[in-house]
Amino acid sequence: MDSEKLREEGKKMIDFVADYWDGIRDRKPLPAIKPGYINELVPAQAPSSPEDWSKIFDDLENVVLNGATHWHHPHFFAYFPTGLSYQSIMADILSGGIAGIGFTWKSCPSMTELEMSSLDWVVDLMGLPEHFKNSHDGPGCGIIQSTASDSTMIAIMAARASHVERIKAEPTFMKWVSETGVGKTLRGIFDRVKVNKIDDEASGIIAPYFHDPAVFERFVMYCSDQAHSSVEKGAMLSAVRLRKLKATRGFLGNYGVTKKTLQNAIKEDRARGYIPFIFLATVGTTCSCGVDQIDELGPVCVEEGLYLHVDAAYAGTFALCDEFKYLTRGMEHVDSFNFNLHKAGMINFDCSPMFFKNGTHVSRYFNVDAIYLAHEYQSTAADYRHLQVALGRRFRSLKIWFVLRNMGADKIREYLRRTELLAAEFAKLILENGKFEHFVPQHLGLTCFRLKNSTNADNEKLCNAINDDRRIHLVPSTVHGTYFLRMVVCSQLTTLDDVIYGRDVIFEIAD
Repeated sequence: MDSEKLREEGKKMIDFVADYWDGIRDRKPLPAIKPGYINELVPAQAPSSPEDWSKIFDDLENVVLNGATHWHHPHFFAYFPTGLSYQSIMADILSGGIAGIGFTWKSCPSMTELEMSSLDWVVDLMGLPEHFKNSHDGPGCGIIQSTASDSTMIAIMAARASHVERIKAEPTFMKWVSETGVGKTLRGIFDRVKVNKIDDEASGIIAPYFHDPAVFERFVMYCSDQAHSSVEKGAMLSAVRLRKLKATRGFLGNYGVTKKTLQNAIKEDRARGYIPFIFLATVGTTCSCGVDQIDELGPVCVEEGLYLHVDAAYAGTFALCDEFKYLTRGMEHVDSFNFNLHKAGMINFDCSPMFFKNGTHVSRYFNVDAIYLAHEYQSTAADYRHLQVALGRRFRSLKIWFVLRNMGADKIREYLRRTELLAAEFAKLILENGKFEHFVPQHLGLTCFRLKNSTNADNEKLCNAINDDRRIHLVPSTVHGTYFLRMVVCSQLTTLDDVIYGRDVIFEIAD
């Protein structure tokens, strides 16, 4: 394939994608396949000689689309939405065409600087604190991560390293370091901020800090028991204890961690000899779209010396609208904040902005200098490799730039408001036959419901039957042992008629 062939076949691929989008209603949201289906369609061995592109193109329907779950189908009501816009697709084409890797400023200056500018736009649009801007005089900054899971991992590791530094600065530790050779060795270990083993002498001397030879044995982080599974994975990979705090009904009639619950946990763990170092708050939980109130929990974290990270993966984008600004109250207390524009922001995956109150400080923990990465501007220019796990990165800011310029923020706000209105309509419709009840009040695009006077098994049977039917797709969840169904407005194509259709299918199958 040369440039002329790219022009010819590329136009066909654009038509193919546009036709797919225009005809998506003719499909069902879930494919009628079973694991291993592709073995009958794709040879076991790769071809040794080239195939004609037309033959590959002809396979797209059977191999790819017939085996795809159609997230943008108007009857896809599962998980949370994944964003899409034609402007964003255009940006991905350009990003793939440039094929640059922007790990340093010099490796692709436009990739770095456009990201800095576009994220400043986002700060203004969402009403976030000015110190999150890349253009601000302070040490704060923004970066586009791949996912909220990546952001969570970065926050945990940054908080862990920061707390190690704090321990090193304590008088008892410094006295021991100056008096013992083992202490000097341990200081080197702390400088590398890795999980290492300490010998028996060191273990005995630093008992107030660590219970046994594992360096981070006594570190404990907190999150809601409704937090995303990526929090548990982040704690596991960072080798720290995770304590899930029981969320209770409160704000908006939904589940969140209270100020008292967090304070009691910190007090209890310090009495046990543990070292609390981070609270990971969730704004818009996956289970029920519950909110940990940052304006109440933030001051506790500041007072107790805990790093505060906020995961607002789904809900955060709604703060573009004035009526949903309650989602970002208390951001002045936050050390890092993340949300996914690729969920409710009409931007294709992946585009997950993360903001730091003190990015300069955090970047020191991810800074590994190799001679081949050095450049003459590194003392004055931003090198995003210092704020992420991976070295390489895509030109993701093109998506924000294209969408906001050609679509405008008001179009995204219109979509968010329509999403909320459709969800509110479904919340009313599902109660009409008297057989269902809400598990929690509808919030943003999510409605949680279950059969009245039913068992978990009843609701699980209903959920399985709905998905086996394949006319609509939704997924369940559980909170404190109660099983319920979730209906999320996901597609931009979803209308009130589609919501009514979803209600009708649920009623029919429930009967």
